[in-house]
Amino acid sequence: MADRKIAHVLISGMVQGVWFRAWTVQEAQARGLDGWVRNRRDGDVEAVFAGPAAQVDDMIRACHRGPEAARVSRVDVAPHAEEPGRGFRKVPTA
Repeated sequence: MADRKIAHVLISGMVQGVWFRAWTVQEAQARGLDGWVRNRRDGDVEAVFAGPAAQVDDMIRACHRGPEAARVSRVDVAPHAEEPGRGFRKVPTA
C-alpha cells in the first residue's frame, strides 16, 4: 500500500490511570489501524500506529487530546520501520 504509514508515538503527561490505553485501542480500531499501545514504567504511554497515512495522522492528532480524564503535555512522533502485525491491541508494560 503506497500511502501506508507506521508511526511510533510517545504520549506524556497524566496519561496512566485515566483509561488512555483502552481509549487508544477503541480509537485505533475505529480508524482501521494496526499496531499496539502500552504503558511505560516512566509514566508515558507508547504506541505504534500503522495504516493509511490520513488515518494514522488523525489518530496522532487525537492522542494530543486523549480520553476526557487525561492531561496530555507532549506527543513525540517518529517513523517506525517494523510492521506491527494485523489488528490493534494492548500489550504489556515495558
